[in-house]
This record gives sequence, C-alpha cells and structure tokens, in this order.
Amino acid sequence: MMRRLYLFDFDGTLTSADTLLCFIRYACGKWRFVLGFALFSPILVLMKLHLYANWRAKQHLFSWYFRGMKLTEFDDLCRRFAADNKHLMRPLALEKLHELFTRNCIVAIVSASIDNWVRPFFYQLIVGSCSDFRVIGTKVEVDDDGLLTGRFLTNNCYGAEKVRRVLAEYPDLAGNRSSYIVEAYGDSRGDRELLAFADNAFYRPFVER
Repeated sequence: MMRRLYLFDFDGTLTSADTLLCFIRYACGKWRFVLGFALFSPILVLMKLHLYANWRAKQHLFSWYFRGMKLTEFDDLCRRFAADNKHLMRPLALEKLHELFTRNCIVAIVSASIDNWVRPFFYQLIVGSCSDFRVIGTKVEVDDDGLLTGRFLTNNCYGAEKVRRVLAEYPDLAGNRSSYIVEAYGDSRGDRELLAFADNAFYRPFVER
C-alpha cells in the first residue's frame, strides 16, 4: 500500500516572512535587534556571498541574543511569539494544512528555523486531527542547568541536511522508498535538495498572485 508523505518548508513557504528575524525582534526589542545585526553585519555579508557558512552565522546570532536563557523561559517566549504572530501564516498554506489534517495525513515541517518556535504555530491546527505530524527543525543545545548554550544540538536543517533529517525521522522511507509518494513544498535554494527528493515538488505554491 502506497503511503503519501507531505513535507513543508516553513519560512517563506508557509509564512510570509523569515521567522528568525521576527522572533529576535519580538523577543529582544527593536534596538537590541538592530544592535546585534550591526555587530554581526560583516559575517552576514560574507554569508550572503557564500564565503561564510550559513549555520555558523546563524549560530553566532542566536548565541548573542539567547545564550544563558532558561529553556523554560525560551519555550514560553516561543509559544507567545506563535500566538501573537498567526498572521505570518499564508492563507493558502493554512487551507492546504487544514485539508491534510482533516484527512489525517502524514505531514512534516522541515525547517532551518529552531523547532521550539515553529511547533507552536501548529498547536491549534492539529487539534482534533489524527495526523502523524512532526516538526523537523534545528535543535538548540541546553546545559545541565537548563540554560541555552547558544549552540545548536543538530546541524542546521538546510539544503541536503533536510533530506538527511527526513530519512532519519522516517527510517522506513529509506528502505522502502518505492512504497511512498512524497510531496514537498519549498521556496528557496535551501529547499532544492528536498524538492529534488520528492515525487511531486511545489515551488512557492502558496504565494498569492
């Protein structure tokens, strides 16, 4: 029996903005947001020129803003951020997700964003559904005292890492690829490998024309 797996990028595909930037501004305020990006502007420019690793630049930023914060405080902040920013979700994307959750489909969000703030965006959407729903994102490291170290526990979930993480999350998929129909949705070069991996690929499908 064929199984259908739906894979969605988050930032830019399901949302209308990069939630990393939105989250930092929400959590830290306008002026600290501006200061941090000013301090790290040299490496951000190098990143844009593909001369500095995307994950490393992202980790530097994350560490500067959140290192030393309690995980419980961070998670509470993530939940409030999602609740206060529902408008970031694209209407056409919400329609598609409602349809899939109503049909109890296998759905995964595959995102370079930190999974702590991605997951709460779906709390209400998944209520009443029996879908196998998962968030596959970049995970943060926490020390023995429950404080964020500023480092990532996993590789940045970007590019080829997205496919690797999907195969790790669904071991049966790697061994029985022919028994799956994979649909993937993305919007950037960071989704290129995920879209190539899929049987049916959709590029920027939820952007209203």
